[in-house]
Amino acid sequence: MSKGVLTVISGFSGAGKGTLMKRLTREYDNYALSVSMTTRAPREGERDGIEYFFVDTETFQERIRQGRMLEYACYCGNYYGTPRDYVQQMLEAGKDVILEIEIQGALQIRELVPDCLLLFVTPPGAAELKRRLEGRGTETPEVIARRLARAAEESEGIEAYDYIVINDDLEECVRQIHSMVQNARYTPARQETLIKEIREELSEFAKGAE
Repeated sequence: MSKGVLTVISGFSGAGKGTLMKRLTREYDNYALSVSMTTRAPREGERDGIEYFFVDTETFQERIRQGRMLEYACYCGNYYGTPRDYVQQMLEAGKDVILEIEIQGALQIRELVPDCLLLFVTPPGAAELKRRLEGRGTETPEVIARRLARAAEESEGIEAYDYIVINDDLEECVRQIHSMVQNARYTPARQETLIKEIREELSEFAKGAE
C-alpha cells in the first residue's frame, strides 16, 4: 500500500473551499479530512474527535514542545492546530488527507512536510468573489469589505502554492482536485520504494553484463 498524499487547501473567503471538500469526500472514498485540535470548549452538538480534538491548554502546549503539531495558532485566547500524529496515521493507512487552512499555516506545514500538495482555490476573478460574498446575504457591507481586504493580502502568497484551482464549475473543479492529488502519488519523492527496487535490479543486471 502506498502512502497517502497530504493536501492543503487554502483560498479566499467565499471561494467555496468547504463545499469542494465535502463534495470531494462524497464522490471519492480515499480521502480523510484532517481533524483540528483546539483548547476552546465544545459547542452544543460538537463531538471530540469528530469536529475537533478538544484538549486543555497545558496539553496543547506540551504537544507544541514535543513537535507533535504540524501547525498551530492562537485566536481569541484559544489554540487551534493540526495534530501531526493523526495526520501521519491516516497517511500511513494510504488515505489522502485534506486540510483546509490559511496561507500562514500552509507554509508551516510545507516546512515540516516538504512533499505536501498545496492548492489555492479562487473564483475566476475578484468581481466574482465580491458577488459571491454579497450573495450570501448574511454579512454586513463592512464585514464584506474586511474580507475583500484580507483577500488582497492573501493574494500576495499565491505563488507559494503548487496549483491554482479555479472554482467556476463545481463538478469540474472536484474532478481537477482529485486528478491533482492522484498525480501527486507518482512524484519521485513518493515512489522511493519503487525507485530503490528498480535501481537494485538494474545493478544486478549490470553485474551480469560485466
